[in-house]
Formats: sequence, C-alpha cells, structure tokens
Amino acid sequence: MKLLKFIALIFISIASQYAQADAERKHYYTDIPGVEANVLIKTTKSWNGAVLPSYGEGQAEITIIRYRFAPGASIPMHMHPVINAGVLLKGELNIFTKTGEKITLKAGEPLVELFKEWHYGSNPGTEPVDLIVVYAGTVGTPLTIRKK
Repeated sequence: MKLLKFIALIFISIASQYAQADAERKHYYTDIPGVEANVLIKTTKSWNGAVLPSYGEGQAEITIIRYRFAPGASIPMHMHPVINAGVLLKGELNIFTKTGEKITLKAGEPLVELFKEWHYGSNPGTEPVDLIVVYAGTVGTPLTIRKK
C-alpha cells in the first residue's frame, strides 16, 4: 500500500510539472498560429551563479539600451545597482569580473548580468558587437556605476 501511495505521489508531481509547463507555454503565446516565442533564459541567478536580490522599493522603471562595441573596444570596470539582462545580437563579447571570472558570449546568447559586482567587458573580435540590455530598476537609481 505504501508503494502505491509513493507511485501516486510521483505521478501527481509529474502531472503538476507538465501542467505548469503547459501554462508557461500558453503564457508565451506558443499556441497562436504564426507566433513563435522562445524563452532565452529564466533564472534567479546571474551568470556567475550569484542569487539575484529582491527588487528595491520605489517606482519601478524599465530601461532598454542597445549597445554597439567596435572591434577591440572595451568598457571600463563598473557595476550595476539594478538587475539587468541582455541578449548578444551580433559578434562576441568577453566579460570579466574583478576576481578574474570570465564569460564569453556569442551571437544569440542571453546573459543575466552581475548585480553590484565589479566587472568589465570587451569585444575581442573583428566585427562590431550588438547587444540589447534590459534594466529593471527604480526611478532615480543609476543603471551603472563606474569604478574611479
């Protein structure tokens, strides 16, 4: 009898996961003919595994910025006091932390940026980098702070 209850619990758990997946697929409009939606990333952590914080107090503000980096260009050491994520549309981008961690992004790859951790980025390639970043902050909070 205990084995039957255990098996029933497993089936209920699996069914619940499928129901949740179906609900998410509908949320992303994958059930509409002619519309394709692909979740590039859904996470509670930045690219180095650090857990993202709760959102701050105040009026929410979303900012979307398209960055272009010329071949060989880099941005100085900086940090973000707001959660942000992006997608590399074109090129290759290296991002380094102050402690030496590194990630290399290629076209089409998503990234959840570091929160309040010093880092910098550079374009090591021979073609420009095209990057879209979405910042989820609050009114009056800077998106980026440069290291002095």
